[in-house]
Amino acid sequence: MIVKLLSYNIRFGGRKRERELAAVIREVSPDVVVFQEATDPDVINRLAATTGMAFWAARREHSIGYLSRLEVAHHEWHYPDGAKHSFLEIILSGSEARIFGLHLSSTFSKWSERRRVREIRALLKSIEQHQEGFHVLVGDFNTLAPGELLDVRRMPAWIRGLVWLSGRDIQRETIQLMRDSGYVDCYRFLHPTEKGYTFPVWDPHLRLDYVFVPSGFADRLIRCEVVNQTEAVRASDHFPLFVELQFS
Repeated sequence: MIVKLLSYNIRFGGRKRERELAAVIREVSPDVVVFQEATDPDVINRLAATTGMAFWAARREHSIGYLSRLEVAHHEWHYPDGAKHSFLEIILSGSEARIFGLHLSSTFSKWSERRRVREIRALLKSIEQHQEGFHVLVGDFNTLAPGELLDVRRMPAWIRGLVWLSGRDIQRETIQLMRDSGYVDCYRFLHPTEKGYTFPVWDPHLRLDYVFVPSGFADRLIRCEVVNQTEAVRASDHFPLFVELQFS
């Protein structure tokens, strides 16, 4: 079973931007959409109706929600100790593979990076019973991978101040931890030299959104692309990330 998956931070619940968000989703035609900042279930309900995706879930003031045109056998929010946001586990009918949607803490500084490391450690600990099987971690990690350029001059003044105070760069521990834990960064695996910026849409210069699979299942990765068409510029402050995977 080939599954087309879209990860999408829809900013502030997506309110009053349902038409633009739906246009992006329809253009890509994914099987599953994993949202971040999906804090208004009414918005997700309307998106389900306008995109023809029958299965959905969201909870008020919870960041992660989803849409699916494929039947979902089970979904559940989990709450690792110390995490700012819960993460969402999704199991599609007819597959034992799991999708884990997540949204790590924001803000660029060495202190916030330490918090993201704690969050990802807690998440990986909570799913360790699934780590031998195929699964996907997808979402807004709010951090940069090792070796990728950080152009502080393009950031707001208050963020530049935080970066300067914390050492004039940010630590890159979170994505390195994912690599060290045996995961493949899907976009970088397929596009070793492309920038892949997903944020912000009006001046893209940061890659904050990621899809990871266990390295032993890298051969199941078919495509991974940033969706940056014109409608996406109006829909949110993040470009969504599209991935196509062989689930079984």
